[in-house]
Amino acid sequence: MATFALSAPLPERSALVEGPEFQKIVQNCKQLTEKILLSIPETHKSCIKTETLQLNSTDNAQFEIMRSRLGIPSAPHIKALSENVTLEDGLRQLYEGLQTYRALLSSLKNYPRLANKDRVTELMADVRDLAIQIKEMLKIVHPQGSPHPTKPSAPLNLPADYEFQVAAHLTLVDLQSYVQDLVRFLRTLDRSTEVETES
Repeated sequence: MATFALSAPLPERSALVEGPEFQKIVQNCKQLTEKILLSIPETHKSCIKTETLQLNSTDNAQFEIMRSRLGIPSAPHIKALSENVTLEDGLRQLYEGLQTYRALLSSLKNYPRLANKDRVTELMADVRDLAIQIKEMLKIVHPQGSPHPTKPSAPLNLPADYEFQVAAHLTLVDLQSYVQDLVRFLRTLDRSTEVETES
């Protein structure tokens, strides 16, 4: 699963991070992450009817052996900012990870026997919007650059309904963990809490 250690943004980027435009995007990202985390349980409930597939179960590891067979990539890692990981690197990682989840959700949405596509469609739209906000931060940090194109994920191998439910389950479990780590990353960029503490 994704891992993360708190770290302060690099000094040479602090002026950019503290700028009002960047901070507005950070707040937009925080709102979107809250929305995504709230919608994941309902999306899980709408897709998955198998009782053994519980979102926050301690038994989720037993389904890992099906991951490669279904074509689901391992959850991307969000690395903490450090001397070796710049703000630009970190934002690119976030963007790439979100694009991966968009592709996975798109594959799930297109499963013919999914009765209620609305929840997956709405979640996919929120993930897309969050990726757009991350891309806007990248433009501020590195105006001449652009995120590397994400390789399209291989189509999921979903021969039957049970495989679909496991694939949806693993995708949503991973996405929840990833967005929780993304929230911690955003905290290192958020200056609003510092202002509140000082006032």
